[in-house]
Amino acid sequence: MEKTLIIAEAGVNHNGSLDNAMLLVDYAALAGADYVKFQTFKADRIISKFAPKADYQLKNTDESESQLEMVRKLELSIADHEILLRHCEDRGIHFLSTAFDLESIDLLVDLGIKLGKIPSGELTNLPYLRKMAQSFPELILSTGMATLEEIKETLKALTDAGADKDSITLLHCNTEYPTPMKDVNLKAMLSIRDLLEIKVGYSDHTEGIEVPLAAVALGATVIEKHFTLDKNMEGPDHAASLEPGELKAMVRSIRNLEMALSGSGFKNPSPSELKNIAIARKSIVAAQDIYRGERLTEDNLTVKRPGTGINPMKWDEVLNTLAIRDFKADELIEL
Repeated sequence: MEKTLIIAEAGVNHNGSLDNAMLLVDYAALAGADYVKFQTFKADRIISKFAPKADYQLKNTDESESQLEMVRKLELSIADHEILLRHCEDRGIHFLSTAFDLESIDLLVDLGIKLGKIPSGELTNLPYLRKMAQSFPELILSTGMATLEEIKETLKALTDAGADKDSITLLHCNTEYPTPMKDVNLKAMLSIRDLLEIKVGYSDHTEGIEVPLAAVALGATVIEKHFTLDKNMEGPDHAASLEPGELKAMVRSIRNLEMALSGSGFKNPSPSELKNIAIARKSIVAAQDIYRGERLTEDNLTVKRPGTGINPMKWDEVLNTLAIRDFKADELIEL
């Protein structure tokens, strides 16, 4: 099994603080994630002053401020991006960010980023899609809130603009924070893969780590999961995010799953269990003292551990033969 690409989604969980963002890089690296991902935008370029907040945003932020006012506080400057990129290099983890506007795409390209992440909300933004296709050699596209037909249309827009289909990974996703388990519909990831003949992964917004693990078991090649320093921090995404210890547990579990799924597929004893065959299986033994020449019957034979003697599957072959010597009770029978 190929290694799953794990993206630790810091997003805007830094709350506009570079120090918090640096800590999020540290924890993502310690957890063993492949990428730590932020969000790149200028709020005034992407949100109207009349745009309402989502229910989950209202629940976790100041109700009196608009969506625009909330998001303005979560911007990272160009200098912040440069510092975070260097910090990722120092910590041995890849830097990634989602661009939400055309100018932000240019910023990430100027920073040397080669992997473009398209968020669910931009799936129907044709000018944006064209620029993403022309700017990054590899693309990951989240598909929250989308129908299969919309995904097909988006995929066509990307390939028409020059993207190579083989360089695109589609992430099944549900854009509710947190996502109710009944709405996950994880089998849709397989439908996307099979119907569109494309690489797939999963971007998770459920609570806990069970669903990402199930996605890996089903064949996800990419897992994206939000994480935070503290779920109780004020901000739109903290409550639906993992804390550092949970992120580490998810990465460890995914790596264990990869090993568990990497076998040949043929059923044979593994090297680690061969030594236990003799201990756990049984042999035909004397149920009582048996004398040489005595007929072996169901009354004087039984089956017990260890499994170093005659296999009990040969029971019928042993019955009614004559004892070749004296056997004490519990002694392995020999023919």
